[in-house]
Amino acid sequence: MTDTVGTSYDIVVLGGGSGGYATALRAAGLGLNVALVEKDKVGGTCLHRGCIPTKAILHAAEVADSAREGEQFGVKSSVEGVDMGGVNKYKDGVVDRLFKGLVGQLKHRGITVIEGEGRLTSPTTVAVNGTTYTGKNIVLASGSYSKSLPGLELDGDRVIASEHALTLDRVPESAVVLGGGVIGVEFASAWTSFGTKVTIVEALPNLVPSEDADASKTLERAFRKRKIAFKTGTPFESAETTDSGVKVTVKGGEVIDAELLLVAVGRGPNTAGLGYEEVGVAMDRGFVTTDERLRTSVPGVYAVGDIVPGLQLAHRGFQQGIFVAEQIAGLNPAVIDETGIPRVTYCEPEVASVGLTEAQAKEKYGEVETLNYNLGGNGKSQILKTAGFVKLVREKDGPVVGVHMVGSRVGELIGEAQLIYNWEAFPADVAQLVHMHPTQNEALGEAHLALAGKPLHFHD
Repeated sequence: MTDTVGTSYDIVVLGGGSGGYATALRAAGLGLNVALVEKDKVGGTCLHRGCIPTKAILHAAEVADSAREGEQFGVKSSVEGVDMGGVNKYKDGVVDRLFKGLVGQLKHRGITVIEGEGRLTSPTTVAVNGTTYTGKNIVLASGSYSKSLPGLELDGDRVIASEHALTLDRVPESAVVLGGGVIGVEFASAWTSFGTKVTIVEALPNLVPSEDADASKTLERAFRKRKIAFKTGTPFESAETTDSGVKVTVKGGEVIDAELLLVAVGRGPNTAGLGYEEVGVAMDRGFVTTDERLRTSVPGVYAVGDIVPGLQLAHRGFQQGIFVAEQIAGLNPAVIDETGIPRVTYCEPEVASVGLTEAQAKEKYGEVETLNYNLGGNGKSQILKTAGFVKLVREKDGPVVGVHMVGSRVGELIGEAQLIYNWEAFPADVAQLVHMHPTQNEALGEAHLALAGKPLHFHD
């Protein structure tokens, strides 16, 4: 088959996930002519196999917990069972509506969506199904895949990754979750709410090890209360599938029997075989290296999202996509502060943070001040019967450089927290703002009141 020449564009985006489609939408809004190449469905991992479907399942899990625990609120309710067919129908309905909305947005903005697997063939061309498309600028946005460990093969049945977990037609009786990071604790939380006996195996000393140490300890305490078993500081050794499930061996020789093993050891960059290295794009262990303005080593070629080293978060991809579109359009956007990107783990209780952990702040600034505001002093949190805290980290006599929260629904508080960090607010700046009572948002205000030296509902 001979190659054919397609249309030329201002930007050709390789990958239609969060970073890719955000680039396309913003660039089209700036009047640029854009082509978006996607081999599967626009929306990528986040919409179809990640953020959205997992959060739908976690909401179903919250509903199950609410029904099971109704009596403590004076409501006589119980869980007759979990119909995974019904859960999946609800989850897929959410995904489908968002997908159709995104397709409509792309069409409305005049973006050309090219279906097929693209490959970078020069600094200005991408080949798709034998047709070459030219772009004055190329944006690499090929996303990530679920990683495994050497010798541990995913079979999609007994040994599964998160994408398989999202399509299960049953609630597993028991499961080992390999990895105590974001994906691992979210599935462990949801499955426990559905009635699964879960054991998390994590090689590092704590669950959610990238979070502040206080957040990790509080989550571990909450998981113990929920009877979620976990083994931290415990490397995985091997797994063997059996007729009834899987036998997982961890360091020390202990064997854990379960119906299935969820491998949640992170996500790798999806860059192999896409022509990047052949065209001269500098790489590091499969990731595309960029400067702070997201330019690769090849002029006119940019990279966004999970293939760029750093946090693998959809909203980071959105922001990078907007940034690159504005950069190409000549608007000279402000460089993104990676530390200012908010992070939420949607287990029960939720973990939310922005900025530096206490340890990171001490390393950077030397002397820091911290304050933990216990949600026991927050009326709405008591109404919800949730425990946890808001922790502030500030540079000594300086601005707040880290906000860390644990508790039901605290992910909804991260919006104000990221403004506090990104606007370099001092505790006194936030203390004078009025926070609605009774809300959990009030806990942020109370924490800043206390750190500003004028505590109200605060218990030492």
